Amino acid sequence: MRFSQSFLDEVRDRVPISDVIGQRVTWDKRKTNTSRGDYWACCPFHGEKTPSFHCEDRKGRYHCFGCGVSGDHFRFLTELDGMAFPEAVERVAAMGGVALPAPDPEAEKRERQRATLYDVMEEAAKFFETQLQMQAGAAARAYLRDRGLTPPTIGKFRLGYAPGSRNALKSHLAEKGATKEQIEQCGLVVHGEDIAVSYDRFRDRIMFPIEDAQGRVIAFGGRAMSADVPAKYMNSPEGPLFHKSDVLYNFRRARQAAARGGTIVAVEGYMDVIALDQAGFGNAVAPLGTALTESQLARIWRVTGEPVLCFDGDQAGLRAAYRTLELALPELKPGRTVRFALLPDGKDPDDLVGEGGGEAFEAVMSQARTAADMLWLRETGGRSFDTPERRAQLEASLREATGRIGDESVRRHYAQDMRERTDAFFGVPDRSGRSDRSGAGRGQPGRPARGRLAVSERLTRSRLLAPKASNDAIPLREAALLSAVMCHPDLMADHFDAFTGLVFDSANLGALRGALLEAQAETGARQRAELLAHSACRAHASTIEAVDAAVRRARLWVFTQEAAYEDARHAFAQAMQLHARSRGLSRELRAAEAALADDPTEVNYNRLVSVQQKLRQEQGLDALIEGFGMPSGRPVKSF
Repeated sequence: MRFSQSFLDEVRDRVPISDVIGQRVTWDKRKTNTSRGDYWACCPFHGEKTPSFHCEDRKGRYHCFGCGVSGDHFRFLTELDGMAFPEAVERVAAMGGVALPAPDPEAEKRERQRATLYDVMEEAAKFFETQLQMQAGAAARAYLRDRGLTPPTIGKFRLGYAPGSRNALKSHLAEKGATKEQIEQCGLVVHGEDIAVSYDRFRDRIMFPIEDAQGRVIAFGGRAMSADVPAKYMNSPEGPLFHKSDVLYNFRRARQAAARGGTIVAVEGYMDVIALDQAGFGNAVAPLGTALTESQLARIWRVTGEPVLCFDGDQAGLRAAYRTLELALPELKPGRTVRFALLPDGKDPDDLVGEGGGEAFEAVMSQARTAADMLWLRETGGRSFDTPERRAQLEASLREATGRIGDESVRRHYAQDMRERTDAFFGVPDRSGRSDRSGAGRGQPGRPARGRLAVSERLTRSRLLAPKASNDAIPLREAALLSAVMCHPDLMADHFDAFTGLVFDSANLGALRGALLEAQAETGARQRAELLAHSACRAHASTIEAVDAAVRRARLWVFTQEAAYEDARHAFAQAMQLHARSRGLSRELRAAEAALADDPTEVNYNRLVSVQQKLRQEQGLDALIEGFGMPSGRPVKSF
């Protein structure tokens, strides 16, 4: 029996892959995190004593770092149990309560037709690629070169050119054996009862092939070379292969990049995605000329729990961000949220990386705001709350918005967060320590409202009070954590969830963490030398040297091989707690800075000062890190 791709996708979505595999393996309790759908076990395909077989419900895939096997629900059953593919599909469908489709000769015929349509689209993509390199594509090549795209990037994304002729593509496809009906079904020509002779839909345009999750070309986007045409960008029409609201440009590559560690970034257009990929951000996707849809967001969430959505920082961009926030709010759950990166006015990601390289875009990403921050900004930005009625309206709006969150736990925490923000916003302390609401939210021309600071004054104070940046090449606390696991690899197993969830300020240290996890999964090393001998670690030799040097300079013996395991474990746990608190305060600091920039009241200024003071105190605790591990009574050693 032949199954449609949509049916197979439904079965995979309905049944967690861990349910299928869990019937044949025993999950390792130390490394498995069931709340995140992340499972480890000894590989059932080859004998091993240390778990290196990994499966993840969110991706619906398994992979063994030891023998290299990988696949989905059905492949697991066909390869391990020798089932025929239809039998494997029936087994998983029964687990999910999905009824098997009745034999449908017409449906099977449509599937065969779809397979042929993929061939037609692939031939069209090759035609456009060839035309770009011909004399007719000279202007298109020059345009792409002026936009900073290199030949390898152009080849990677299979960019092409549609010549200005009305029948160049149609004639080419007909010569290759495509029928009139197939060309029309693919949306490659304009046709209809009132059109005597169909003609090529895309003419004199740079062509962007749009692929599905399996890498098959299902549609095209075209950018006009002429400034006189009504539509600068044009997509293929809806058809048997293409449903615009379900598809994201570059989703297949972005999913692969996110699987290596990271998230997915949603930007506006094709050129943004391609420019970011060329700058080293291979995890970008884009909707196809419209706002992000519910289906597209759900597709992203199946890959990553916290995507970053990029919007222009102007009013139009904010409105688009707020619409997406409305889309996301009902679907927020533990481990599923969104962040918002607001771009500088008049800049898009393509502009940023073109002018400032990847660092410029990285800086914008580092300032991405949480969904809670965006909700607060939407309800308070640019508004006055100088009357009890307006303040009550704000509270009512926040209650209504948080009430739309479907998950009870997340809804409760959002409600608490908004209450705390509202209390701080309205509870302006006067010199006697009483709460004074009379100045909150006022602002009259020529007469600064009570509770507001002059812009120059608040900026000056903020800069003076801001925590001073460290001059170290790498963050010492992060270096200490990695030194501990390198010298005592068992720490990775004992603190697996926390260690894999660490967020590093240093990209090099984050990459080293990934290499250590890979090496540990494959070798089960319990000694530093064995762990670092793995090829994944050898690729980060210079970073390892920098970590060792930083720990040695700071005389942090408790994070080295000199420390007993219990001392190292105690110090590691404390450093992890310190790191988590510091990261939380950093997020609070960004929110406080944003609130002060949006509304320069005394309340927001005092909130910023309070967070800065807490962060300075937390950073000051780095000096106490030498005391970690002292329960054994060993003295601090010099190196």
